[in-house]
Amino acid sequence: MPLNYEVVKNWPFKEITQEYTHRDTILYALGLGAATTNPPAPEDLQFVYERKLVALPTFAVMLAGSGSWVGNPETGITLTKLLHGEQFLTIHKPLPAQGVMVGKDRVEAVYDKGADKGAVLIVARDIREKESGDLVATTGMSLFLRADGGFGGKADGQPKPHPVPEDRAPDASIDLITRPEQAAIYRLSGDYNPLHLDPKIAAMAGFEKPILHGLCSYGIAGRAIIKLLCNNDATRLRKLNVRFASPVYPGETLRTEIWNEGPGKAAFRVKVVERDLVVLNNGLAEYTV
Repeated sequence: MPLNYEVVKNWPFKEITQEYTHRDTILYALGLGAATTNPPAPEDLQFVYERKLVALPTFAVMLAGSGSWVGNPETGITLTKLLHGEQFLTIHKPLPAQGVMVGKDRVEAVYDKGADKGAVLIVARDIREKESGDLVATTGMSLFLRADGGFGGKADGQPKPHPVPEDRAPDASIDLITRPEQAAIYRLSGDYNPLHLDPKIAAMAGFEKPILHGLCSYGIAGRAIIKLLCNNDATRLRKLNVRFASPVYPGETLRTEIWNEGPGKAAFRVKVVERDLVVLNNGLAEYTV
């Protein structure tokens, strides 16, 4: 069954309400490798200590989502050939350390790259505080549907990835570790895909061992950006967009490199130090100065 464009483009999303507590906020930060020293680094303590707790802004990507609707047979999407291509996040208001959020997804576009080249699906979500109705964040992703091109849709108009300078060295960089058990902790924030824990499932997918969640690597990049550009003030981050390039294995070191592009704006990428391999690319960060 080919991709059903009309069904996918007009999928009837419902509002999702999610309550989260200080414990959830702390668990998410631990899942991103915060506070791995004793005593914890002062800039990390704010993310794991319930007294004056601060939520990492990337936590928004985990909140009030519609789940794996793309696996519904009515869509015609080949789930086994789906890849998470890009992640987008715009923060409109600092995420509270605990609260109740209401989210509603929407399909923004479906691009047809051709029968032998696949398709690209772009989904977005507005996240609002239930009590005030205030828009807190807009998050989104692009999904590469490797087996679902050729359905007769348009190929033009797809957003271009943010360029990373190739003609000069980065202006700053920072190395952040991941721990061998990183995926086992991160999955407790809601992504229970066995690919990230079960060696047999990982082997079936072609990996030598379980890989780290892409959104975990993304969140670690967010921590790095907050350290490098926001003076450890998480409320200053406004936008964090990135393209996934290669998987990360828990226990590897992630080096985030940034290029300043003017007040409040920077390009970035993330490399695995041990393999000298770019794993997140075409990054764009925006922040208040």
